[in-house]
Amino acid sequence: MNISKHTELANHAWSVADLLRGDYRQSDYGKVILPFTVLRRLECVLEPTRDKVVETVAKFAGQDIDTDRFLRRASGHAFYNRSELTLRKIAADPQNAAKNLQVYVAAFSTNAREVLEKYDFQQQVKKLDDANLLYQVIGKFTDLDLRPEVVPNHNMGYIFEELIRRFSEQSNETAGEHFTPREVIKLMVELLVAPDADVLTMPGAVRTVLDPACGTGGMLSAMDDHIESQNEHATVEVYGQELNPESWAICRSDLMIKGQDPDNIAFGNSFSDDGHARRKFDYILANPPFGVEWKKVKEAVEYEHNTLGDAGRFGAGLPRINDGSLLFLQHMLSKMKPVDVNGKGGSRVAIVFNGSPLFTGAAESGESNIRRWILENDWLEGIVALPDQLFYNTGISTYFWILTNRKSPDHKGKVVLLDARDYWVKMRKSLGDKRKELGDGENGRPNHIREITNLYAEALEVAKDPEHALHGKVKVFANEDFGYQRITVERPLKLRFEVTEETLSALAEAKPVAKLERSEEFVAAVRTLLGSSWTTKSEAFIALKDSVVATGLTWPSGAPFAKAVREAIGVRDPDGEVQKVKGTPEPDTDLRDYENVPLGEDVEDYLKREVLPHVPDAWVDHTKTKIGYEIPFTRHFYVYEPPRPLAEIDAELKTLEAEIQTLLGEVTK
Repeated sequence: MNISKHTELANHAWSVADLLRGDYRQSDYGKVILPFTVLRRLECVLEPTRDKVVETVAKFAGQDIDTDRFLRRASGHAFYNRSELTLRKIAADPQNAAKNLQVYVAAFSTNAREVLEKYDFQQQVKKLDDANLLYQVIGKFTDLDLRPEVVPNHNMGYIFEELIRRFSEQSNETAGEHFTPREVIKLMVELLVAPDADVLTMPGAVRTVLDPACGTGGMLSAMDDHIESQNEHATVEVYGQELNPESWAICRSDLMIKGQDPDNIAFGNSFSDDGHARRKFDYILANPPFGVEWKKVKEAVEYEHNTLGDAGRFGAGLPRINDGSLLFLQHMLSKMKPVDVNGKGGSRVAIVFNGSPLFTGAAESGESNIRRWILENDWLEGIVALPDQLFYNTGISTYFWILTNRKSPDHKGKVVLLDARDYWVKMRKSLGDKRKELGDGENGRPNHIREITNLYAEALEVAKDPEHALHGKVKVFANEDFGYQRITVERPLKLRFEVTEETLSALAEAKPVAKLERSEEFVAAVRTLLGSSWTTKSEAFIALKDSVVATGLTWPSGAPFAKAVREAIGVRDPDGEVQKVKGTPEPDTDLRDYENVPLGEDVEDYLKREVLPHVPDAWVDHTKTKIGYEIPFTRHFYVYEPPRPLAEIDAELKTLEAEIQTLLGEVTK
């Protein structure tokens, strides 16, 4: 079936919009058109075996047994309908259309009925019936020939995707939630599958695919299409999970329409209710929401983290509550197939992120520990930076992370960073925040998808060759290059001691002093030393003690009191006395500093080279050293651009001034 036929059938379904105009908003057309398209396709698929199903229903009538298995066998599909009604019969009886349609829908198997329920189909039926439009809408769809022999499953998928896209584009607000741009999905699929070309073309190849945030199923469809384009005899089993009811219904509908098993699409939150627990997959890919908090599932996630540890999905760490991106990645990595002793098995993973997961979180934070876990397990194969303004609901820069537990020998211990931010063409018409797209090679445009895929495949060679035209677009690093030691650099606390109005006030407010029985007399005794200063603590304390005892008071004992007095009358001074605790210099918290030292470098060597020349009395508190991991992508591709010459800027300003004067002169005429 050619593209024009796809468009013709999609236009026929969408022509129902002419009936809905006035009673529905444009952005709500899809709430009617999509479920009725699904309903009509299911009816056309079941038509050849309808009589056999009805006979089976009659055969088991009155018997207390579960007939689901027998009815599925009779229909020849994973779903069925027990009713003798059809949409044509329902449309022919306008007065009873709503009642008969409800009976018809209720006769579907549970898996098909659940899809229509998630579309909130009954509410749409009532609304259409109240507007006296129901029988007309049904009549429109009875003229839509969606029989499998006319529209094979593969082609039906294209038609349904076209309707989904039209539905999404009616509301830019909706598009970002339901629809990932097709060219972005295509690039992601190419990068994910490209290394497996030889395996995919083998006779009888079977591949399983999971998207744990599948939305309307665009990525699953693209994976199915791509693998089958490589090998038409390959078997592709797609699985997904989705939290949004409408998106889940659309995805499940798409699978039913294409002949896939709709039960493979789970409903619910992947974090708290894993719909594919204990299952492993060949390919796992996702475009999860950016920066979405996981507060609603906090209890379940923390319970799994604390009780199961590394045996669960979130053992590596928990990111901050307002961004669950790295939770998705951990969940996906838990679905990788193990690699056996012969190097067989394993999985490939691809996910879309914004910049945050690259660097957010200090050393030993949840995010840093997750990155450490990934890199130390040698799972991160590469990261591809994409252009900004590529997605419908955000204009920020995005990145593909490609991961696998079966790296090729030449990739082991290495990570590829590829800068593809300049690979884009401007869209003729913006859609929400999407103003750019990847060229696909059609209509004279560059084929960015092929160029990026080829560059990624050749990344190791390109990175080695400084003369290569694209050398600046690729960097290759060892895993440990992204690790660092977060060291704490201390400097000694240096004080001089003095009695001033300020230090007296601090002394009076100190808790150990304020609690004294005769605290006011104590402070008054110290006041007699107003204006005095000392270079050492011992000198200061002798003077203070003598002054207090001379008034008949007792000098309190105990470390807390002594510390309070020192804190009150001690003043930081670079030339002051170094304060010590048990003979060891006491660190000054105000001068404490932190440095990131590359993971493989000796900390003391770094201190001698980078710190001591500037602050000779500094030292490292090794008990506070933390290990962190971050991937500063932008820094690695930063190219310094010198500022423009002042003469050039000055000339430009003078030109602008002259233009302004000319314009002002015209205004005042």
